[in-house]
Amino acid sequence: MNSSLMSIWAHRLLDLRVTLAKQDLDGFIVPRADEHLGEYVPPSAERLTFLTGFTGSAGLAAVLPDRAALFTDGRYVLQLAQQTDATAWERCHITETPPPSWLTQHARKGARIGYDPLLISEDALARYAEAGLEMRPVAENPIDIIWPERPAPPTGVALPHALDYAGKESLQKREEIAAALRTAMQDAAVITDPASLAWLLNIRGDDVPFTPFALGFAIAHADTRVEIFMEPTKLPAETRLWLGNGVAVAPRADLAPALKRLSGKTVRVDKNFSPAWFAATLRVAGASVAEGPDPCTLPKAMKNQVEQQGARNAHLRDAVAICRFLHFLSQVGPEGSGTEISAADQLLAYRREMEKFHGESFPAISAAGPNGAIIHYRVTAETNRPIRPNEVYLIDSGAQYLDGTTDITRTIWTGPGPAPAEIRDRVTRVMQGHIALAKLIFPQGIGGAHIDAFARAALWQAGLDYDHGTGHGVGSFLSVHEGPVSISRAARLIPIAPGMILSNEPGFYLPGQYGVRLENLLLAQPAELPNTAKPFLAFETLTLAPFDRHLLDRALLSPADIIWLDAYHARVLQEIGPLVDPATKTWLAAACAPLGA
Repeated sequence: MNSSLMSIWAHRLLDLRVTLAKQDLDGFIVPRADEHLGEYVPPSAERLTFLTGFTGSAGLAAVLPDRAALFTDGRYVLQLAQQTDATAWERCHITETPPPSWLTQHARKGARIGYDPLLISEDALARYAEAGLEMRPVAENPIDIIWPERPAPPTGVALPHALDYAGKESLQKREEIAAALRTAMQDAAVITDPASLAWLLNIRGDDVPFTPFALGFAIAHADTRVEIFMEPTKLPAETRLWLGNGVAVAPRADLAPALKRLSGKTVRVDKNFSPAWFAATLRVAGASVAEGPDPCTLPKAMKNQVEQQGARNAHLRDAVAICRFLHFLSQVGPEGSGTEISAADQLLAYRREMEKFHGESFPAISAAGPNGAIIHYRVTAETNRPIRPNEVYLIDSGAQYLDGTTDITRTIWTGPGPAPAEIRDRVTRVMQGHIALAKLIFPQGIGGAHIDAFARAALWQAGLDYDHGTGHGVGSFLSVHEGPVSISRAARLIPIAPGMILSNEPGFYLPGQYGVRLENLLLAQPAELPNTAKPFLAFETLTLAPFDRHLLDRALLSPADIIWLDAYHARVLQEIGPLVDPATKTWLAAACAPLGA
C-alpha cells in the first residue's frame, strides 16, 4: 500500500476519534453491515470500507483513542493484510481474537463503547455485554458524520417475481406464516431480511450488487396482513397491483410508529439476524418481544417443486457457459495469453448469452497461482495477474437467472506440462472429500455440522485442512449464501430438509503458492432405500461441468471414487454435449472421458 493511501486511512481514523470524543464515547465498533445485516450491502452502507479500505464481505473494526483493530475470518485474513494500513490497524482473526475480548483487554475500565443499534443484532451485542463492556447506542452513526460524500440509499424499483418461477402464491405463503404465528401465540413478526421480504411477497429488485433484493422491512401479522416499509417510489403501480389488498405500503419513516402501535402485542424478532434496534423499540413501546427465527427463513430454504425444476434448468444453461469457458481456458492457459480479469470477463460474456440471465451472483474469484490461496480473492486492476503456463488457476463464480441461482468452483492446471505430484495429491484429496459428500445418504434430522467431516477426512489423513465451511445454502433467484442451514463445524444444528440447496466445496490452500477448491451445488432429496422405516436423505448434484483430470492422482482414488467421477462426467457429456458448439463438444468429450481411458 503506498504512503498516500495510508495517509487517507490514518486521517479518517483521526476524524472518527475526534467525532467519538464529541459524542462522549471512548470507543466504537464498525461492523461490515447495513440495516438488514446482509452479506451484500449498498454503497451507502460500506462504512467499514470507507474507514479502513478493507473490501471483504465479513469484518468488523474496533476503535479506541490510542489503538484500533480489524477483525475478519479465515477467508479474508490474507486480503486484510494486503488492503489495510498496518500502522493504523491491528489485524486479527475474528475466531482466535474475538472483538469483545480485544476490547476488554485494551479499553480502559468503564470505557463507553458506542454502537449503531441498526447495524448489530441483539445476539451479537450480548457478547460485548457479557464481556463486561459498557455499550452505548448512538443516535447518529459517527462514520456518517465524517463521510461527506456518502452515496445516497438505493432507489431501484421492486418488481413482481412471476409464479412460473416462484411456484407458490404470495397469499398462500402469508397464510402459512400467519398460521405459524398463531400456533406460537404471537401477534406479529418483524421481517428485516430482504430475502424473506422477496420470498414472502414474490418480488425482486436491484438495490444491492449480485442479489436481486428490494431493500425494505415488513411486519407480518397473524391475520395474514403484511405491512411493508419501503419508499413508495420503489413500488410502481404494477407491483402494488401484484401485492394485492392484504399488503399495506408505507415509507421507511413510518416504521418506528408502526412498531409502537404493537404495544401490548407479542411480536417475534430474530435476535440473531435482526438489528437490536427493533427489539429495543418494541420493548419501549410496551410490546412483548418473543425471540424466534424469522418465520420465512426455513420455508424459503425448502424449495418447492417449481423452484427445484427452475434450479435444474438454470444449472443446465449455466453449464453451457462454464463448459465453453473451460474449453477457452484450455487454449489460452498453456499459452499464457490470459489474465485473471480477461478470464472473468470471458466467462461473464458466455453467461450473458444464456436465456434468463440476470447478472452474477457474486464477484467472480478469478485467481491464478498464489492468488488462489486468498480464499475470497477479488481481482482488481492493481492485483490483476497473468494466467501463466504450468500453474494452478482457480475460478469460483456464479450467476443469477430468473429461475435459479448458481455457484461453481473449478481448479485448473494450465499446462502444457504435467502438474507436480504434491499438487495432484492435494487436489485429489479435496476431490475425495467432494465425492464423499455428494454421494452421502443420511437420516433425516441430520444437520450440516454432522456431515462436515466427510468432506475433510481425506485431507485430515495427511495432516491437512481448510479454514472455511464446506457448504452454504443457496437461494432461488435470491442470495447465493442463504440460511438457515450450512455445512460447517460451526453450523447451527438445524436439520437438512428436502428441497434445500447446499454447496459442496472442500478446499486446500498453500499461502504464497496456490489454492484448491472444488464446488458443485447439491439438492437435498428423499433417499429411496429399501427396508427402512426411517426417512433418509440423499443429494442430487445440480452443477454440470467436468473436473480437471490433469490434477487428479488416479492411484489415490478408490474404485468407488472413480465410479462416481466417471458416472458424473458421463452425465455432463450426455446433458451438455448436445447444447454446445462442435469445438467445445470435442473438448468436452475428452474432458469427460473415463479416468481409465
